[in-house]
Amino acid sequence: MENKLKGYKGKSINFLKKKSIEIWDIVQITTDRTLLEGILMPRSEYSAPDFIEIKLENNYNVGINVSEIKNIKKIGKREAHYKFPEKEFPYNKNVPKVQMLGTGGTVASRLDYTTGAVIPSFTPSELYSSVPELAEICNLDCEIVFEILSENMKSEYWQKLAEKILQAIESGFNGVIIGHGTDTMSFTSAALSFMLKDLSIPVVLTGSQRSSDRPSSDAALNLINAAVVATSDIAEVVVTMLGSPSHDYGLIHRGTLVRKMHSSVRNTFRTIDDIPIGMVKDRKIKTFYDNYRKRSTTETTINTNFEKKVALVYFYPGMEKDIVDFYIDKGYKGIVFAGTGLGHVSTDIYDSIERAIQDNITLLMTTQTIHGFVGMNVYSTGRELQDLGVIPGRNLLPEVGYIKLGWVLGQTKDPKEIKNLLMSNIAGEFIEREIPIAFNYNIDELLRNNKL
Repeated sequence: MENKLKGYKGKSINFLKKKSIEIWDIVQITTDRTLLEGILMPRSEYSAPDFIEIKLENNYNVGINVSEIKNIKKIGKREAHYKFPEKEFPYNKNVPKVQMLGTGGTVASRLDYTTGAVIPSFTPSELYSSVPELAEICNLDCEIVFEILSENMKSEYWQKLAEKILQAIESGFNGVIIGHGTDTMSFTSAALSFMLKDLSIPVVLTGSQRSSDRPSSDAALNLINAAVVATSDIAEVVVTMLGSPSHDYGLIHRGTLVRKMHSSVRNTFRTIDDIPIGMVKDRKIKTFYDNYRKRSTTETTINTNFEKKVALVYFYPGMEKDIVDFYIDKGYKGIVFAGTGLGHVSTDIYDSIERAIQDNITLLMTTQTIHGFVGMNVYSTGRELQDLGVIPGRNLLPEVGYIKLGWVLGQTKDPKEIKNLLMSNIAGEFIEREIPIAFNYNIDELLRNNKL
């Protein structure tokens, strides 16, 4: 009986055994407040012991404390199946060739009932079974590069992706889609933006906020929009995700200016301090400006060297200097500060900052406010930090600053050249000035008012 009640324990398993209820049974449950009907689901081994879980007709799951159940009745059985059958992607001579590189993430995921976590499990070929519209846009060749959760992403994986993209270009593909978990997508988009030189085709990162087995999933539309962008003339590393919670359109974000701004909403990605490159709606692209890199026949090369010993330090009031000392003692080559306001940290850690500079550790300042520029000439603190040797990061997002510093230190060890590269606009990471409407833009409203 335990195998038929996987994940249940304590009061819940005793209750279900007594009622002869098993996983996948369709049950009616009566409580003081409501009448519910659904399929009894497996539970995570880490779940609370006093609850049972059912999937309702609308495909949402709900947990019910067994102490609230007045009556439970089995009315049927329906075992769930989460695996799509794999189908060979059909060839269409009239559409471009696109390489899809799978890395894992929710765009190709299902729910793992052993742990209760969303895990990477669908192969890219299975995605065609669930999103057949892709065949109308491109000839999709699918390859799983690795299957990881995006929090496990690291520089070796960025390097591998850059190599795979170069191979795709040399093999004649017209675009590349990367299926990626959303949590660290902006790190990867920034890393590839710096590693790929003279990019000649679109490289589009996409994912989903909700897994493919949920009716509210954004996976299908994000993949369709990514395929449209991958066959466009935008030869940059971009992130394409939903632009509205109602699944109306997707937005195209430059890979060095984009950030995930909400933990769960579907239109979570925003271009910071600028507007997106454009939007995708009904499989058509509308660009908002023309200063993006265009598709070309130039030879793409890769510079993938990356210094791992770079830290991203979020300053907080009361931070002790031993935080900086730790990275010095561990042999780190660079530190990116996410400072307060215009780029400040406490004078209490100045001694350690000076020590780091003397040890040839590069220090780059960004701001934790996210929006706005570092302005280290305004207050004495900023001027003092510059005098110590801290380099202002202009409008760099903290994570983009981390990526850029790691990449720069992978290219050169010469302090003058390091500073020169950090202050150069290499991959569209610097903007001339903040666009006022970018702080809280609403694409629909801007379009209505002819602002885009």
